[in-house]
This record gives sequence, C-alpha cells and structure tokens, in this order.
Amino acid sequence: MVFESEKSARIFYDEYAKREGFLTRIVSSRKSEHDGTIISRRLACNKEGFNLSIPNTGQVKIRKRESKREGCMAMILVKREKPGKWLVTKFMRDHNHPLVISSKKGRPTPDEKDERIRELSSQLHHTNRQLAACREQLRTFMTYIEEHTMCMLKTVEGVVQNIREVESETRSSS
Repeated sequence: MVFESEKSARIFYDEYAKREGFLTRIVSSRKSEHDGTIISRRLACNKEGFNLSIPNTGQVKIRKRESKREGCMAMILVKREKPGKWLVTKFMRDHNHPLVISSKKGRPTPDEKDERIRELSSQLHHTNRQLAACREQLRTFMTYIEEHTMCMLKTVEGVVQNIREVESETRSSS
C-alpha cells in the first residue's frame, strides 16, 4: 500500500486496529541524517514486546499498573520512498493474544496525545527559561549580600578597633 504521508498511514493503521480490536503505538522511527525528517515509522499492537522487570534498587516504584505487553508481533512498517509517498514495506497481521473491541469512548487519539506532549514540552521549556532567569537574579542578589556583609564586617571591625583604642587610652590615663 502507498500513503500520501506518514500521518495518513498512522490514521489507516489506527482505524484498522479499531476494527480488528486492538490498540496501536509507535514502536520506532528513523530520521534522515541529512535533514532530520522521519523516513520510516514502525507502528505495532500495544501488546508488542515485553517490559522486563527491573531489579529492585530500593527506589520508589513509579509504575502503578501491570504491563499489558505480551510479545505480540503484529505491526506495520512504512518508509518514505519519494517526497509525498510512504510505502508499506512490512506487515505482520497475526496477534498472539485475543482481540477485543474496546468500548472506551473519548480515548485520546495518538495525534491528540502528541499535541498534548508538544504543549507540555513547550510549557516546560518556558518554565525552565523562567527558572534560569530567577536563578541568575538570585545569584546577583547573593553576590550583593556577600559584598554588603564584607562591608559591614569591615565597619564592625573598625568600630571594635576604635573601642579597644579608647579603652586602652582610658586605662593608660588612669
């Protein structure tokens, strides 16, 4: 099969998956070394692969639910052949698990998820820039405090020295 874009190939595979009763995910992408654009994309059943258990290192476990991966091999690989032409170069139809038609309504599409990830990444980048500016202001403020502290220390040392001199003069005149 040939598609006009990588996005249309994803839409096709997502619709196919919905009809067949499985969910998809992007497993891998390959980018051009020349311009960094995506030149191939592998989409697969969401049960593709396995999540290997990571030995307990005493750290808090973040994953709250068990992995649904079962080593399923169902997938589609599309490659950009010419500008505007994406060709299916590999297709594995068989699943190693029962297919179930999902009754979930309102589940975000991969495009919506990608857009939300881009939005959150942009917000994070903006917040990091603000944090860097605040950090720089704090450094400037701390430098000012250190300079002021040194100045005050010299003033206090001068006052203490003057008091000692006055006390010394008072003792010698008595």
